[in-house]
Amino acid sequence: MDKITAVGLDLAKQIIQVHGIDAAGHVVLRKAVRGERLLALLAQFPLCVVGMEACSGAHHWARQFKQLGHEPRLMAAEFVRPFRKSLAAKNDANDAEAICTAVVQPNMRFVSIKSVEQQALLSLHRIRQGLIEERTATINRLRGVLAEFGVVLPQSVPALQRALPTVLADAERLPAVVQRSLQLLLEHLRELELRLAEFDRQIAQHAKSSAPAQRLAALPGIGPLTASAVVATVGNAQDYRNGRQFAAWLGLVPRQYSSGGKCKLGPITRRGDAYLRALLVQGARSTLQAALRRAPARHDRLSAWIVQLAQRVGYHKTLVAIANKHARIIWALLAREQTLDLARTTTH
Repeated sequence: MDKITAVGLDLAKQIIQVHGIDAAGHVVLRKAVRGERLLALLAQFPLCVVGMEACSGAHHWARQFKQLGHEPRLMAAEFVRPFRKSLAAKNDANDAEAICTAVVQPNMRFVSIKSVEQQALLSLHRIRQGLIEERTATINRLRGVLAEFGVVLPQSVPALQRALPTVLADAERLPAVVQRSLQLLLEHLRELELRLAEFDRQIAQHAKSSAPAQRLAALPGIGPLTASAVVATVGNAQDYRNGRQFAAWLGLVPRQYSSGGKCKLGPITRRGDAYLRALLVQGARSTLQAALRRAPARHDRLSAWIVQLAQRVGYHKTLVAIANKHARIIWALLAREQTLDLARTTTH
């Protein structure tokens, strides 16, 4: 164990595969340990690089290993996959070996390790998103049951909630057992709305108390929800070389199908955090609508560029372009700790 310089860990809920190599790349250790014994094992190792895939629990383990003095490095699973010797022989031991091989590559890209505060804030966003999905499923269930009895309600949540009490009170259209069941679903829907409002309040409170989030919220199309999610997800923006790399990490750049000197660009890669990318696209939609409604005499540089782009490439491509532009501006505001100056973007 004294010769170990790099370790690859294939994380799991209970059994974790450990693969260690020395400075020459020779295998020194192959071992499967239970999760509760992993820290004691790594405490016996000399200070070394510890590689892991950025999966569930990886950030927690990285913080623990950092306290032991090791250098934890997290990688995207797609960057580790090519280093597995046999794509047909996927098992924990081969995965740990591939992670160990990938982590020592000089050109490997690593994921920033999140703090406890970041993960706590992200948990609010994740739970909120889960509640939204549950609310949508509940509404669809309500509408589906009512459609079986010839009752078609509006799709919007407020209109549905206003119409439901009247429908449920109509005993001639719905059997009693259906009325009771739908009443329970309606109560569940109202509870979800209250919980969502509470999570929105907590997220807005964080955005209001965070200086970086306040700087981001000054950008049109970036609200408290997006600003809070960016601050919690990104952490240190200087981990990215520039705004272009940050936008690429979010999957807001086109795929390339280039060969023989011919460059062919396809749809966006959709890599990175899908939640954050969706928020940026939603913000881009509001920014586009605001730019199209604005009088030509009141356009600044950004809104004028948006209108011209929409006329040239169409609605959906413009949305992606705006989201990409927002991502680059966000990186500049965070990495350079600057405040957005809207006056510098005016054309008159």
